[in-house]
Amino acid sequence: MSKAEAAYELFKAAVGEDEGAGEWLEIDQQRIDAFADVTEDHQFIHVDPEQAAALSPWGTTIAHGFLTLSLLTHLSASIPQPAERFDGILMGINYGFEKVRFVTPVKVGSRIRAKSVLASVDLKDANNLQITRTFTVEIDGESKPALVADWISRLVYG
Repeated sequence: MSKAEAAYELFKAAVGEDEGAGEWLEIDQQRIDAFADVTEDHQFIHVDPEQAAALSPWGTTIAHGFLTLSLLTHLSASIPQPAERFDGILMGINYGFEKVRFVTPVKVGSRIRAKSVLASVDLKDANNLQITRTFTVEIDGESKPALVADWISRLVYG
């Protein structure tokens, strides 16, 4: 049995399980401004606190939805994973998203964290798995999440 096939059995047994939550991360104006510069999206609701306070329904600046999405790599890294699933892994590859929904804006100064559920696993060949994890990015103190996304990754084993 290959390393990927052994990992497949471990992942398959865990499909549907809540993987837990990661660590909180504060979203400050400096991070929002840096993302605006990189993406050239300088809409006032993101980068102008005074205008956002006066005109936006949130009364303050908000993070770009794509900033929150891009932070999934960081946010997911602090969610505990069973090491034996990754025995022999060479790399993980971002394959894409099945679905992304931006539910609630992330206001400046908010703390966010990711929770995940292993949604599916497929054995692509003797060395490759495809996993889909459903991520929910929570906002501390908010009843609705910032986003929900089904993230597909390819895991390559040696």
